[in-house]
Amino acid sequence: MRKGKSKKRILLPDPIYNDTLVTRFVNNLMYDGKKNTANKIFHEAIDIVAKRNNESGVEVWKKALSNVTPQVEVRSRRVGGATFQIPSEVRPERKVALAMKWLISYSRKRNEKSMAHKLAGEIISAAKEEGAAFKKKEDVHKMAEANKAFSHFRF
Repeated sequence: MRKGKSKKRILLPDPIYNDTLVTRFVNNLMYDGKKNTANKIFHEAIDIVAKRNNESGVEVWKKALSNVTPQVEVRSRRVGGATFQIPSEVRPERKVALAMKWLISYSRKRNEKSMAHKLAGEIISAAKEEGAAFKKKEDVHKMAEANKAFSHFRF
């Protein structure tokens, strides 16, 4: 066990949009410490979203992120030799982290030209409450709903 809680690192806000949430997203998008490349991909994707939707790209991105954010999830717990999937509420930090992770991972699996186009496509579909990342959230909520009977095992 750890002796003390780890310190939360303070993130600097994004220089263009002046938002720490954007910085977190770019950090999740980054591979091999290539932050400049991740920044370019994100900003290009936001520009594509803005062109396609005729509204602020960051607002559409924030709407997509909130649409993908889960409220409940299931966690495994062993009770008397059996493993149960117990629904539990998600911590606010984890909600955002899961939403970002799902948006990025499902945009990587899309079939489009560049990563910026893939990300833009996933953001637009998530903002419209469709797409793979939104489906993942729906599946997680269905799992929690189905296992509601085991919620009394919550710790």
